[in-house]
Amino acid sequence: MTADAGVKLHELDRIYGDANKAAEIRRQYLERITGARLENIGKTALDFNALVGRNIENPIGAVQVPLGVAGPLLVRGDYASGYYYIPLATTEGALVASVNRGAKLVTESGGARVKVLRDGMTRAPLFKLPSVADAVEFVEWTLRNFEEIKRAAESTTRFGKLREIQPFIVGCYVWLRFVFTTGDAMGMNMVTIATDAAVRYVQEKYPEAKLVALSGNVCVDKKPNAINFILGRGKTVVAEAVVRRDSLGRLGVTPEGVHSVNVGKNLLGSALAHSYGFNAHFANIIAAIFIATGQDVAQVVESSMGITVTEPRDEGLYISVFLPSLEVGTVGGGTSLPTQREALELLGVAGPGSPPGVNALKLAEIVAAAVLAGELNLLVALARNELAQAHIKFARARGGSG
Repeated sequence: MTADAGVKLHELDRIYGDANKAAEIRRQYLERITGARLENIGKTALDFNALVGRNIENPIGAVQVPLGVAGPLLVRGDYASGYYYIPLATTEGALVASVNRGAKLVTESGGARVKVLRDGMTRAPLFKLPSVADAVEFVEWTLRNFEEIKRAAESTTRFGKLREIQPFIVGCYVWLRFVFTTGDAMGMNMVTIATDAAVRYVQEKYPEAKLVALSGNVCVDKKPNAINFILGRGKTVVAEAVVRRDSLGRLGVTPEGVHSVNVGKNLLGSALAHSYGFNAHFANIIAAIFIATGQDVAQVVESSMGITVTEPRDEGLYISVFLPSLEVGTVGGGTSLPTQREALELLGVAGPGSPPGVNALKLAEIVAAAVLAGELNLLVALARNELAQAHIKFARARGGSG
């Protein structure tokens, strides 16, 4: 029974009562009408009965991404402390090797020191008032009634805690940027539901404020933006290391040479391009870890914004990475998928932490340390002028394109 008989593909789960069977029927139907062979897409360990309605709709199988590991990487954070092997899911040759060499440099120099500076997931509903004077009065009322709004929001969740409301006014429009801590969840869905409850309370008590949209794009989710760079969203994290001068010397570079690349490329070049990322390739490492560990991959957009800082010192090269909007969690979303959960277990952060929130903070520290390792190695590679050769070696050695 398929769409040939007037049945819509999304109805097959209900008709068969078995999402795995429905996926097989969809796949066979698509093969027949398109002529494509989907044999490998059908080879999966996923149980769609557990995923339909939670992680996927209209499943036909799964795609596989090669998974490599870099490390050990010594991390010295408040939550992550010790040696970690970093799972990286990628199709880019040289990426795992790059993070791996950077991890060696960081680890033999004493490890990466990491601090989480802020923690808060946001949602920003948009309201319209009759005038700017009314908008100001509405904001003042909102801040006076914070505790009542907080109770309404937190009635929907065990783990979400409303920390603050950041108001913005443009003409007669008001954005209320709600900031929550969300335990070990990345928390976007949690704060959306909680904010909806808060908005319902606001509308009941202040009917002059007309809701335009529950999300007014000042949150900001899955778009490059300045507000997350400045105020943060998710975890704001800094990782740093002092890489020994002799370690760099073995690779034929100096702290001064690597610093020169960082200033010219990451700072001046990014300024000229008006980039939101004053860095070499944060997105490479973050995307690979996100895929491996079941994070929301689209949030790489804002999670990979950040700044790389370097400074030559007598003992070696000081290097740090600043990640203002790293959005990660260890529960919810794709973190419960079997292979992604195993990757989280590899890092010792699978599932909820005790107390709640510590696993997500630990993961944020590990990700920041991995970004530091990858960033360091690319700067070294550029200082050695070996970037092209590395891609020839790792990406084209077996007949890659280009």
